[in-house]
This record gives sequence, structure tokens and C-alpha cells, in this order.
Amino acid sequence: MPGDRLTLQDRRRIATGLRDGLTFAAIGRRIARPTSTVTREVTRNGGPRGYDSEQAHRTSVRPARRRGTTATESASNDAAADGRRTESMDEVVAQTTELMIQAGLPHMMARVLTALFISDSGSLTSAELVRRLRVSPASVSKAVGYLEGQALITRVRDPHSRAERYVVDDDVAFRSILASARVQARIAEVCRAGARRLGPGTPAGARLENMSRFLFHVIDDLVRSVEHWRRVYSVSSAEAGDDATTGTPEPVGGS
Repeated sequence: MPGDRLTLQDRRRIATGLRDGLTFAAIGRRIARPTSTVTREVTRNGGPRGYDSEQAHRTSVRPARRRGTTATESASNDAAADGRRTESMDEVVAQTTELMIQAGLPHMMARVLTALFISDSGSLTSAELVRRLRVSPASVSKAVGYLEGQALITRVRDPHSRAERYVVDDDVAFRSILASARVQARIAEVCRAGARRLGPGTPAGARLENMSRFLFHVIDDLVRSVEHWRRVYSVSSAEAGDDATTGTPEPVGGS
């Protein structure tokens, strides 16, 4: 049974698995380790595209210092401060980042968005992101620009300083879905225009017309649904806030 620490051989096999395009679960099976162990190891050491087994091993055997933290530890400071287990939060950070990468976000963008998600305030300045993730200001700036373009975060002015804060709020899912719907609507428009040019009586024209109608119907249903559930959960959140403010206890079941 392998010990708690990854060996250099383990790390080399992880690197090989990443080059072969294996999932974290498959790599974990290859080295007889939990998927979460592989996820944390890769996320802490450059991600799937930047993982270096030799460097990762050198980092792991360095003597612990009282001052300074790793990027993952720094990203977990908010959680550790209020009593949540750092190890648990590390795993949340690693798994969330990996899932965002699998969903199509570039690695740095996924790290920035995860850092915002797991911060209790849901907002961080550029300097805070640089410090937490141990990356350059240019990397943060590029990631923020991308995430803004995808409607995943917004900028606000910090009332206590001149710095900008990058915010992920309760409407992030709503705005993201609407942004995706707008892209799909443009595709539907192009398909409709193409059908008109080719003629609805041609096989290609009929195919484009059908695709256009399908997309418009799906987009309409999606937007109606997301607006409905946004209203539902906005009301639920407001009611929960009122209960917390007035001190009204939330029912826990039973009479």
C-alpha cells in the first residue's frame, strides 16, 4: 500500500499520463492513488499543461517555512480563518479548477475564477489574485479580460481604495447562460440567412432552416427558464437575508 507522500516515480507517471491525455481518474488508477490526490498534485504544480514532475518533487521535499504559503494554501486562507479544514478547501479548489478546465476554460482563467468563487466575499483585487495564485499581474489581467468577455465576472471600484475589485456574484450563472444564448442566437440568424440564400427547396437550405428554427425554439425556452429560476432563487435569497437580519429562526423540522 503506498504511503501518504507521492514519490518521484509517482510524479513521473503522472506527467506521462498527462502527456498521454489521460484523465485524473485514470492516472490515479495507474499509480494506485485517489483521483483527489492527483487533482491536488497537478493543480498545485502548474496544471495539466505546465506540470513538471521533477520540479513538483523538489517543491514537495523542501523544508516547511513558517512564513509564506503555497498558492493553494493562500487561496484557502479565507476558509481556514473561519474554521473550515484547509485540506477540504484545497480539494475543493483543485476539483473546481479541473472541472472548469474540462468545461473549456483556459487554465489561468479557471484558476482566477476558482479563487473568486472560493473567497467568502466573492471579490478580489488584482494584487490579491497575484499574491494568492503566485502569478504575474499580466497573467491576471489577461485572465480577467477573458472572464469579463464571457460575462463571468464584473469590475467594481473598491470603496476603501482606488483599486478595482473583480467580482463573481449570485447572477454569474444567469449572465453566463444569457451570453451563451446570444451566441447561439447569432448562429441561428446566420443559418436562417444561409437558408434564404440557398433556397428552402434545396437540401442544404432545408437543413439550415431546420437548424435555425430548432435553435430559436431552444433559446426561447432556455431564456424563459433561466429568467424564471433567477426570480425564484433571488426571492429565496432575499427571504433568507431578511430572516438573518431579523433573527427569525429557520425551521429545522418537527413541531
